[in-house]
Amino acid sequence: MSPEMVITIIQRAFEVLILVGGPMLLAGLIVGLLISVFQAATQINEATLSFIPKLLITFLVAVLAGPWMLSILMDYTVRLYQSIPSMIG
Repeated sequence: MSPEMVITIIQRAFEVLILVGGPMLLAGLIVGLLISVFQAATQINEATLSFIPKLLITFLVAVLAGPWMLSILMDYTVRLYQSIPSMIG
């Protein structure tokens, strides 16, 4: 296995990581930002006010995008396993 092949495998793994984790993290970031602006405008400093909506929206995105994320992960795993013979020989 050449160093270029290892770098390619790691690069693809990071791409899959960003594709799978990105939607949940982005939704949590947007909701957290909106809640923070609301808290700054109303001067309400309650920790659960930001935690609960972020938790709920992250769960909702995970449920709605779950099949898509699973297909991305399965496709990457199948391609990785199928490429094992070419890596060895």
